[in-house]
Amino acid sequence: MGQTEAKSARPNPTAEDQAKKVAAFQETYSRLSDNLGKVIVGHREVIRQVLLGLLAGGHVLLEGVPGIGKTLLVKTVAQSLELNFSRIQFTPDLMPADIVGTHILTKGREGSHRLEFQPGPIFGKILLDDEINRATPKTQSALLEAMEESSVTVARLRHDLPQPFFVLATQNPLEMEGTFRLPEAQLDRFILKTNIGAASVADLEEILDRNSGPTHVKVDPVADAKEIIKQQLLAREVVLAAPLKNYVSRIVAATHPEGEDSPARCRKYVKYGASPRGALAIALTSKVSALTQGRAHVAVSDIQSVCAPALRHRISISFEGIADDVTPDDLIDDVLSAVPRP
Repeated sequence: MGQTEAKSARPNPTAEDQAKKVAAFQETYSRLSDNLGKVIVGHREVIRQVLLGLLAGGHVLLEGVPGIGKTLLVKTVAQSLELNFSRIQFTPDLMPADIVGTHILTKGREGSHRLEFQPGPIFGKILLDDEINRATPKTQSALLEAMEESSVTVARLRHDLPQPFFVLATQNPLEMEGTFRLPEAQLDRFILKTNIGAASVADLEEILDRNSGPTHVKVDPVADAKEIIKQQLLAREVVLAAPLKNYVSRIVAATHPEGEDSPARCRKYVKYGASPRGALAIALTSKVSALTQGRAHVAVSDIQSVCAPALRHRISISFEGIADDVTPDDLIDDVLSAVPRP
């Protein structure tokens, strides 16, 4: 074999390194998914979407009726990661200072007094906002800066939040008593909104087996902050080809009534469609989806699998649409049927 042939026979170092990174990502994802599966019965797609949001560097909103495991899921995510965990139980009397913190008067060694910032529970790497829509819009708005810029401003002083910073919020359906609608600006800051449905009979039996016995499942940490940040950076390196960028853009544009590919029901029932953050949410989570499948490039299937959770909370339906029982998921299905695949 000549020197040229021997050189060409050796594997491409770049491709080999990339394959190792993808394999390491898959291993991290599998460990996290398996850990959640030890505690959460069923809801495999819910677990997948939560991990997509985490590894994409975004925040996730979980919606469902009380008692279906929303809070348990978030606590298990925290137990699976060696990250500081904070919990806020949202109530109607909760104030913004109860979340971000406030300045308190302290006494120094020499008897002098000074104001000292006392951080609130938002200064955690994983933040559980439990029943977020039971607080007033004023209190909910305290999260806007934190979710967008990973910082809070108190008394004109900026305080950076620890990294990675991941908000997992739970909310009850708006039809339930004592709930407030989240402001659109805040909804738009959640990379995904995941709906948790009722458990099947088989899942209910498994829940009884796991929780009515003398022992409980123990979950150990399987990843730390350094690992999560490394995998979040890797996800951004995944290739999103130009035709697929155009596909994502056309999908988001079609959620608007005036969109070029907008289907009939969107033109009739939508007040306003998804924002540019919706396109970014699809792009980032589809990259993570590709890595979980062992690919360093996005496929059409990755994009289509994340469209519903990435867009359902970003589409506002008119009163006529609500009266006709049209849901955002119905309209997203219409959009995916109307926009030509690349």
